[in-house]
Amino acid sequence: MTSPDLARASAAAAAQVRSMDRVRLAKKTSNLFRPREHHDQPGLDLSAFAGVQETTAAADDRPATATVGGLTTYEQVVDELLPLGQMPLVVPQLKTITLGGAVTGLGIESTSFRNGLPHESVTAMQILTGTGEVVTATRDNKHAELFHAFPNSYGSLGYALTLTIETECTRPYVALRHLRFSRLSRTAEAIAHIMATRDWDGEEVDFLDGVVFSRTEAYLTLGRWADMVEGQPRPSDYTGQQIYYRSIQHRRRDVLTTSDYLWRWDTDWFWCSRAFGAQVPAIRRLWPQRLLRSDFYWKLQDFEARRGVVAALDRRRGRPAQERVVQDVEIPLEHTAPFLDWFLTHVPIEPLWLCPVQLRPSAPSQPTLWPLYPMRPGTAYVNVGFWSAVPIQDGAEHGDVNRAIEAKVTELGGHKGLYSEAFYDEATFAALYDGEHYAQVKARYDPDGRFPTLYDKAVRAR
Repeated sequence: MTSPDLARASAAAAAQVRSMDRVRLAKKTSNLFRPREHHDQPGLDLSAFAGVQETTAAADDRPATATVGGLTTYEQVVDELLPLGQMPLVVPQLKTITLGGAVTGLGIESTSFRNGLPHESVTAMQILTGTGEVVTATRDNKHAELFHAFPNSYGSLGYALTLTIETECTRPYVALRHLRFSRLSRTAEAIAHIMATRDWDGEEVDFLDGVVFSRTEAYLTLGRWADMVEGQPRPSDYTGQQIYYRSIQHRRRDVLTTSDYLWRWDTDWFWCSRAFGAQVPAIRRLWPQRLLRSDFYWKLQDFEARRGVVAALDRRRGRPAQERVVQDVEIPLEHTAPFLDWFLTHVPIEPLWLCPVQLRPSAPSQPTLWPLYPMRPGTAYVNVGFWSAVPIQDGAEHGDVNRAIEAKVTELGGHKGLYSEAFYDEATFAALYDGEHYAQVKARYDPDGRFPTLYDKAVRAR
């Protein structure tokens, strides 16, 4: 889209916001896992803001960049940038996550141990605010307050129409090593070493994540850039009959194309496709390959959440109701092993995903702070992801397991992402996500409350 077209689309979107009492975004896909109120009025259409608009090459004093529409999915970004030998510094693991969504809702992946979170690579954003204005926010201009409060605001302060992000050079392949650990403490020790050195046994580490299958079986997957396929006749392909997460337990080394590596989790939605029978060999052979992807599974899950077909069948069979436990939490590395031990004792969910992360370093004289998700600079964290459901036991209530997890995460100095259900009371929520600072920014950029508040969205499902 050309600049005049973008200007017209921005003006139209701003006018639409000014005409609405309550604003919600119209999107065909979502990666949220919390119930939402039904709305009869049309949503805000920002579909014009999709695609890579401009790229710049690296220079001595600046990195390569791409200017991208906020509604661009990472699948489209990767498709457009990989042929140029570039990719975003962090590519979240599901294809239909949008750039704007990853910044306002936080994203993470296996480069996060060295590149932080997606919003840290943003140099500028055009944001449509609740006043019906489009402002350009950077880390040091007059809208810097909005720039820093935007991450983790989940569309409650505005929507990113365009974002300029730093990119990095790619190579054709990613070579993998799967390291097995029989003790959670040893897993955490290995993470600490790799985060500090970016090395393991003399091999450079460019990508790092892991899977916990049980208390005595955990794996770290170490990836490094490669220019050729090494140690096998061709790169592995996990977009069809083969299932990536199962390979972790059975292969010590592997090679994938860069594209297949970036989307290795999407084909089976990590391991969640098993809930739909997609990992049963007889069913998988008949399952159309184009539907082996996370957004299709999400639609099936969303249909069940709205219609409750399986839940009704379970009730008729006398089975207990289920509490959905779909969360990602950031735990300080020093407390990760104790958290995993507690979780595996109290919550019957396996496997668990591990994704080490630390904020990118900033100048001591000008530290970059993200108040709505206050991770400590210089501190190593591990994102722990778990996505399933547990039976509601006699005498228990829906939400009890999630509340126990929230309390444990807070006790250990961590935070949880807000893309799924949250059960905090308002005072606790404000303390964890800097409600005082948020209220100040909200009053400036959405004084009439056209957007729901962050608490309304994350906890009250409005």
